[in-house]
Amino acid sequence: MNLIHAIYPTNWNDYELIDSGDFEKLERFGSYITIRPEPQAVWSKNVDDAEWLAKAHVKFTGVSSSSGKWNFLKPMPENWQVEYSPQTTDASPGKLELTFNLALTKFKHVGIFPEQSVNWDFIFEKVNEIKTKVERPRVLNLFAYTGGASMAASAAGAEIYHVDSIKQVVNWANRNMESSGLKDIRWVVEDAVKFVKRELKRGKIYHGIILDPPAYGHGPNGESWKLEDQINEMIGDVLNLLDKEHHFFILNTYSLGFSSLIIENLMTDHLKKIKFNNIKPEYGELYIPSTTGQKLPLGVFCRF
Repeated sequence: MNLIHAIYPTNWNDYELIDSGDFEKLERFGSYITIRPEPQAVWSKNVDDAEWLAKAHVKFTGVSSSSGKWNFLKPMPENWQVEYSPQTTDASPGKLELTFNLALTKFKHVGIFPEQSVNWDFIFEKVNEIKTKVERPRVLNLFAYTGGASMAASAAGAEIYHVDSIKQVVNWANRNMESSGLKDIRWVVEDAVKFVKRELKRGKIYHGIILDPPAYGHGPNGESWKLEDQINEMIGDVLNLLDKEHHFFILNTYSLGFSSLIIENLMTDHLKKIKFNNIKPEYGELYIPSTTGQKLPLGVFCRF
């Protein structure tokens, strides 16, 4: 297994993990600092609670980490923007420059998963490579959330299909696209499993596929998704949609206890059955290092 550890680019000025511990994390998004629950942060904080509260603008509290409210400690807007431009601050063709609209939601999220920035860079690079052989690569982003991966593919010149089951989240992704000066992302509000099955029947082929499933969830018509029950079949289906010669693939999982070894076993089994050229998958853990020194794990991945 080729195990690598991926972190967000060190020159992302608009994001910082300041500290983590005691099942919480202290983060800066642009000019504003949040305290949010973090089930993986089982260690102790490096900085005491008083200093966290002195730094933060807002803290999420509630009966669970997925349903609660924000307590304001300092004035800040409920909606704001952050920029992602890892190369330089100079605006010129060929540079990845994205704008995200953030918001304080009742589910503790703010509209962005910063650890995914390493995959945005990967997508941008791979689409540009495929463009030397394919005029306009087709990319499929499944469980696509607020569109970071979709925008990275679009910025590189791909024809991108963005699939998510929640209309409000797709609308949020559309606002991010517009704020980033991009256009023509194809929005699909549908259950990802159903969409993939239909594309298989149609004989569709994509040059890039991003598969970013939650641990559990529901489609727009009540369709159920449970990662451990459905991921095996889903991987087989999406690999059959992937162009055998010019391609890239990313799989992320966030479920606690779902290790990179599980992902390697699943992928090895399916890649034996489907013939690709020169596949060397990377497997590893996504994490973000805090300013105070810890490494916060935020899921595992496979990509090639």
